[in-house]
Amino acid sequence: MWSKKRIVEEIAANKSLLLFLGLMLCFRSAVADWMVVPTGSMNPTIVEGDRILVDKAAYGLRIPFTEVRLTHGADPQRGDIVIFPSPKDGMTLVKRVIGLPGDTITLRGEHLYINGNPLDYAPAQSRADEQLPRATRGEQREYFTETLGEAAHPIMVLPRRNAMRSFGPVTVPEGRYFMMGDSRDNSEDSRYFGFVPREAIVGRAFRVAYSLDADRWYRPRTDRFFSPLN
Repeated sequence: MWSKKRIVEEIAANKSLLLFLGLMLCFRSAVADWMVVPTGSMNPTIVEGDRILVDKAAYGLRIPFTEVRLTHGADPQRGDIVIFPSPKDGMTLVKRVIGLPGDTITLRGEHLYINGNPLDYAPAQSRADEQLPRATRGEQREYFTETLGEAAHPIMVLPRRNAMRSFGPVTVPEGRYFMMGDSRDNSEDSRYFGFVPREAIVGRAFRVAYSLDADRWYRPRTDRFFSPLN
């Protein structure tokens, strides 16, 4: 058993390493972090096995290891991919911001309307089929490009799934946001658990750091390394 003197000596000898580790933990808590994506609710934008980078200061800087904000920062915008805890069970979720405070959201047969205006949809192709888990590759799926504001992103629909394809209209309350996954028929999102408070949003996902394919002995998907998230 170490004596108090030995413990003090060890701390003194390794103070640089301990300082580095402490700063790194603070950085990951308040500034930037990375997370593993375990589910397919954001296919085809984010696939299972992606390790994504998260800007935790995008919407304001927090005191490390707390929910206390030091700065307010920018507000989330439509199309942002954000991280937040599920209002149902606290599980960390990755979803896309669809509705801002004051917006009226309607979903009719997979097509979104914001404030009565329909979004544009165009049929698309995707390589996501090659990157989906083997157990789901035989399922019928369709891909579209959805234009949300000035930006466009891919979405995936699963016609044979029993999913909520019509919803609303609902108006987003002040200080809340309406979230959806890009895999519209395989996502538990604001259609099911309601609006997400701004203060619950942890950060904005902006890039895939790297990706591993669990079905191929965790083979690296090098084509996804450092790819931006839009």
